[in-house]
Amino acid sequence: MLSTDELKKFKKILSERRAALLEEAARTLKESCDDIRRESGDFADIASDESARSLKLRLRDREQKLLSKIDESLAKIEKGVYGICESCGGDIGADRLEARPVATLCIDCKQDQESDES
Repeated sequence: MLSTDELKKFKKILSERRAALLEEAARTLKESCDDIRRESGDFADIASDESARSLKLRLRDREQKLLSKIDESLAKIEKGVYGICESCGGDIGADRLEARPVATLCIDCKQDQESDES
C-alpha cells in the first residue's frame, strides 16, 4: 500500500507529465498549421512535409494513449485504488510505479501477460 506522501508524489509526476503532453500537442498543432501555410509548390517538398506530418501524428497518437492512461491513473488516485494490480489485487509497488507511473499490473502479472502473448 502506498503512503499518502507517495500518492502525492505520483499525483505530481502524473500531473506534470499530463501538462507536458498537452503543451507538446498544442505546439505540434501550431507547427502543423504553420507548415500548411508555408508549403511550396515543389512536389518533393510537399511529400517530405507530408511524411514528417504523418510521423508527428503517429507520435501524437501514442501520446494521446499515454494521456488517457495518465487520466485513468489520476482518477485511481482520487478513488484510492492507485497502485493496486488490476489482475491479482496485490500491490504494484513503488519501484514499479517509479519506472512506469501508469502501470496497472504488478510485475508478476505483467510478466505472465507478456509470456501469454508470446
